[in-house]
Amino acid sequence: MSLVNTVQGAVDTAELGRTYMHEHIFVLTADVQVNHPGEWGDEDERVADAVARLRALAAQGVKTIVDPTVIGLGRYIPRVQRIAEQVPELNIVVATGLYTYDSVPFYFTYRGPALSAMLGTDFPDPMVDMFVADLTDGIAGTGVKAGMLKCAIDHEGLTPGVERVMRAVARAHQATGAPITVHTHPGSRTGFLVKKVMCDEEGVEPSRIVLGHSGDTTDCDQLAELADAGFVLGMDRFGIYTDTTLEARADTVVEMCRRGYADRMVLSQDASCYIDWIDPNVMPFLTQWHYLHLGEDVLPYLRDKGVADEQIDTMLVDVPRRFFEAS
Repeated sequence: MSLVNTVQGAVDTAELGRTYMHEHIFVLTADVQVNHPGEWGDEDERVADAVARLRALAAQGVKTIVDPTVIGLGRYIPRVQRIAEQVPELNIVVATGLYTYDSVPFYFTYRGPALSAMLGTDFPDPMVDMFVADLTDGIAGTGVKAGMLKCAIDHEGLTPGVERVMRAVARAHQATGAPITVHTHPGSRTGFLVKKVMCDEEGVEPSRIVLGHSGDTTDCDQLAELADAGFVLGMDRFGIYTDTTLEARADTVVEMCRRGYADRMVLSQDASCYIDWIDPNVMPFLTQWHYLHLGEDVLPYLRDKGVADEQIDTMLVDVPRRFFEAS
């Protein structure tokens, strides 16, 4: 029996069922929300709205979501616990790690490697111990243990800050066996930088890493090369069509399935109940960016284009289960 930690406790991977590997509940700018809470509004109303949205998702047959909200994205586990208690039919796996495209937060500036460079003495990176503690002891006294590690590399590339976080995540993985998801920017081919740093240099097996947002490209040759290297491809931004279309994202999945890569892909939407990065007046125009879009619109499209139900089950059930079982 293999177990994965969720907000409500450890569950057998056989019970994960249909799994969306990249969904958020809330994405928030923590300092702004604490000091200017007007936009957030009433806490009870926000929680009730999240409960209703997640119950609707569970009613579609989704059994598990992975919420990769970490430092830099406003993670607050007590709120997620409150929601999870009201949606017991849905497993919620939370993550640890740090989200940045460039520099580390000032908190880390003169700790660990930076201090080592200044003083000529070796200081371990405190990020590693923080991430390991979230995975093994629980997060901030809540008793909730993270089930996933998270970092990011976007079009800014391998900045010193991004590299530091990637190595800290890799070392926390080596200490715990917890799997990893990495926000990537396929247009800049950053998946290959993940391979260089985390796999070639830090020794992480590519099969333990989801390359998030791989579906942002239609370059199936690039995706096939990364899948052949062993990575899991996150086709996980359905509903975000500001620079692309449903058809472009879905047709990429269709082509990758045709090439035989259904067993290297996971599907998701990167949606949330509330994200404060976007003006609330804009959100009504993002009509397909919600938890139900994949089930209502994307899966029927894939089936119409020849993707078999067996392949859909592979991407939504089998690949996530195997990914967590390897821990």
